[in-house]
Amino acid sequence: MSKKYDVVVVGGGPAGYVAAIRCAQLGMKTACVEKWHDDKKEPVLGGTCLNVGCIPSKALLDSSHKYSEAKKDFEVHGIKVGKIDIDVPAMIERKSKIVKQLTQGVRGLFMANKVEAIQGFGKLLKGKQVEVTSADGKSEVLEADHVILAAGSEPIDIPPAPVDDEVIVNSTGALEFQDVPKRLGVIGAGVIGLELGSVWARLGAEVTVFEAMDAFLPAVDSQVAKEAAKVFAKQELDIKLGAKVSATKVSGKGKNKKVTVSYTDSDGDHNAEFDKLIVAVGRRPLSANLLAEDSGVEVDKRGFVVVNDQCQTAVDGVWAAGDLVRGPMLAHKGMEEGVMVAERIAGKKTQVNYDLVPFVIYTHPEIAWVGKTEQQLKEEGVEYNVGTFPFSINGRAMAANESAGLVKLIADAKSDRVLGCHIMGPSAADLVQQVAIAMEFSASAEDLGLTMFSHPTLSEAVHEAALAVGGHAIHAANKRKRN
Repeated sequence: MSKKYDVVVVGGGPAGYVAAIRCAQLGMKTACVEKWHDDKKEPVLGGTCLNVGCIPSKALLDSSHKYSEAKKDFEVHGIKVGKIDIDVPAMIERKSKIVKQLTQGVRGLFMANKVEAIQGFGKLLKGKQVEVTSADGKSEVLEADHVILAAGSEPIDIPPAPVDDEVIVNSTGALEFQDVPKRLGVIGAGVIGLELGSVWARLGAEVTVFEAMDAFLPAVDSQVAKEAAKVFAKQELDIKLGAKVSATKVSGKGKNKKVTVSYTDSDGDHNAEFDKLIVAVGRRPLSANLLAEDSGVEVDKRGFVVVNDQCQTAVDGVWAAGDLVRGPMLAHKGMEEGVMVAERIAGKKTQVNYDLVPFVIYTHPEIAWVGKTEQQLKEEGVEYNVGTFPFSINGRAMAANESAGLVKLIADAKSDRVLGCHIMGPSAADLVQQVAIAMEFSASAEDLGLTMFSHPTLSEAVHEAALAVGGHAIHAANKRKRN
């Protein structure tokens, strides 16, 4: 006899575990199926984000930044230190401890909310049944009134650079290096490639990033992208645009293994040799083998499960969220979808505002944005005003020796409603969230300008950019006549 639940969630990543917890909070008998497991065959929760994505990469980003700061920037503060060295295995071990602590934390939340965690690969069958195949090959079928598919995503492989998990790695393997490669190649100058490349560059690797597109960070506001390119060049990240990788060849044995990358750019064909190569060209949804042929759920050409704005599939009672569905593959987007689905099942009218999804690139300095870019507004024919303020004249940024970058605020020319905010600089991810909150309440640039910001803080740059929209920034020269 199969087990019966109100809700079965397939996937224990950010979208899945959040959906499961919220369903349980709303009084539903809930199970969460997760294929990852530990050596005891117990489910490991948290998905890509906690285990091999957001959290471990940020642990390494912070460790590498502290090392770089101690080596290069302490003297600015009058701090004198001796020889600085990095213990890479210790850094990786610290990362692993943080991951373990957080994944165990999710398990604790499941226990507190009475969510049943089930280890195994979940597959949706006809009639809202979920077949679960455990690590030891045993199968069982779960029945549910509602099924939430949240299987997540995986790194994309490319034929010219097959991953061998030794010399050529994907984003997961790049989190496990036990020493600093002298020369490191990265395929892809997107979020993942830049973050991982910057980690190992700060630790001393000579990093070359190959990007097939001619434009750098095309999704980012062009003014901010140009500023970012300048900063990364100063950090000695060699970013080659319009560079298409055609082949790779691994040679040597043991620690002497190398990989030769063949690529083509506007100057012709080239070869470059590296100790390690990271393939970071994006991710794809994990929809393969997730659905039985007669499940009734549609999948598009790119492998995404087809849903509406409320994450409902074509099958009544079957939902999908997170990286498995349309939209940006971001943990916080998946979490909010998980909450929305749970509350929709409970009869609430919750809706995710997809126009205000914050984006962050966790380089140093960070790049973050919310809302529309200037180029998007131009294409849409929207009249707008812009206010900018550089961190180079922000007192708190100068005191911290973190003065690279700027804040850019864009507002509707007629209503003054804030349409977008784009930041490169210290704590950009946290600063842009202030504007995201303001935009959620339809704030104007004037509203932000009339709000009192504490001094001295980094957030004053947001305040000044808002004032600059109207041409009356206080601590910077204005480009337009004051009103």
